[in-house]
Amino acid sequence: MHRDAPPLRILMVLESNFTKRGGGGAESQLRTIALALKRAGQRVAIMTPLSANGPQTTAERCWGLAVARVKYPRWKVVGAGIMNLKFAAFLIANRDRYDAWHVHIGHNMGALTCLIGAIVGKPVIVKISGWWELEAGLLAPNRGVFGRIARGWLKRATVVQAISTRVAHELEKHGFPRERVVVLPNAVDTERFASRAAAREVGKPFVAVYVGRLVPEKDLATLIAGWAQAFGPHTDGRSDGGNGARSDGGNGARSDVRLRLVGGGPLEAELSAQAERLGVAAQVEFLGHRDDVEAVLAEAHVGVLPSRIEGLSNTLLEFMACGLPAIASRVSGSEDFVKPGRNGWLHDVGDVNAVAAALREAEALAPAALAELGQHARADVESQAAVPRVIGRLMDFYRGQRV
Repeated sequence: MHRDAPPLRILMVLESNFTKRGGGGAESQLRTIALALKRAGQRVAIMTPLSANGPQTTAERCWGLAVARVKYPRWKVVGAGIMNLKFAAFLIANRDRYDAWHVHIGHNMGALTCLIGAIVGKPVIVKISGWWELEAGLLAPNRGVFGRIARGWLKRATVVQAISTRVAHELEKHGFPRERVVVLPNAVDTERFASRAAAREVGKPFVAVYVGRLVPEKDLATLIAGWAQAFGPHTDGRSDGGNGARSDGGNGARSDVRLRLVGGGPLEAELSAQAERLGVAAQVEFLGHRDDVEAVLAEAHVGVLPSRIEGLSNTLLEFMACGLPAIASRVSGSEDFVKPGRNGWLHDVGDVNAVAAALREAEALAPAALAELGQHARADVESQAAVPRVIGRLMDFYRGQRV
């Protein structure tokens, strides 16, 4: 960063809701970046559509950040067109009010931002998070004439931020200029998610934790099936995890292991029924939404992320920042950070046997060996995705520097 430089004025553009009530990965990441910039003395504003399922105020402050919402009529197609015209008019009228524009989802508002930024000479950073843009958004196939035009506008961004190497390769396949594509991961607050000092304790259960929505794309059915194969009533349970504390439940299932699922979603009842059917219901805890995720992670020994698809999971970075080795599927982002034998385990998507094998291996490790994997996880995420590093790169881009 440039010391003694005047503060930058940055407009964050998000084609989604931004509220005090949480949100998905893009919303969470925007909040992390915006608050870090604010703490560093920069000036940040956020603009989103005023959608029917979000707050109905055109202006408010969330976590001390100014949020403006574009109001538009709820007419199919026409309403969206009016919203985009109003947004474009705002950018043109306020082109001198901000030093840079940062787009957090590469969709229609992002395409307009890139077009107008190129016309008025404003640095525009577009973050491509992964699967949604590539499979459902403007970069998806069969988007028609407007889709092709809008993709051309996106390619005019000053910098295109790909949050994983796989996303970067996909962008190059879509014709984005290679010299403008930079692999820069999501940022994680390594101070909030501080490394755990304690290793696995003698006599305490082995705890694996998942954090996120209980939705199909996270493939938690595979996780529970793998868990049951590893620790359920039909396993031999020979491993004692180095603590000598193995015991059986009434149905023969292990009573010294726990799988904690943090978060809610439409599949909770179905997953609970699966755990009951497989005989591991006593081992699987549904904790619901938690505001103190870091406290839950501090009580775990390994993080699990069996997703079918990701861009780069914020949860994975939080696991690693807390010093948890991760058991993750081999998908975008996870394959960049999880290194088998060093800081965790990777498995193919939907591979129940591989999930079970990784869980058994993690549980069987001596406390010191498990702690060493966690220390490597913490060091790796600090070197690649800590907030200061990511913010430093973004500040250069905001000042108009290319890759």
